[in-house]
Amino acid sequence: QVRIVESGGGLVQPGGPRGLSCAASGVNFRLHAMAWSRQAPGNQRELVADITSASDTNYADSVRGRFTISRDNVWNRVYLQMNNLKPEDTAVYYCSTTRRSVCFWGQGTQVTVLP
Repeated sequence: QVRIVESGGGLVQPGGPRGLSCAASGVNFRLHAMAWSRQAPGNQRELVADITSASDTNYADSVRGRFTISRDNVWNRVYLQMNNLKPEDTAVYYCSTTRRSVCFWGQGTQVTVLP
């Protein structure tokens, strides 16, 4: 059974950093790409960053240069380091992976950047 659990959300001052963590189980983690997405109230869920099994990374234009995605294949975790946060980064952040064409999501973790 695939299980995705995010952690690390909270309140952040503008310009501040925040790190998110995602633990994945039930998949052969090192073989799977992982992704972070986010959804703000009233908006569609959008891809923030993803990382392949070879650790190649991809970022949304809105976060490139501020966010960094990384993975740890020993502990089956993927991280999102967010720097220089802006109020528009406020959202629920979700971690996901795909196995056998099925996408698995965590429950999300709220990040709120104070205005």
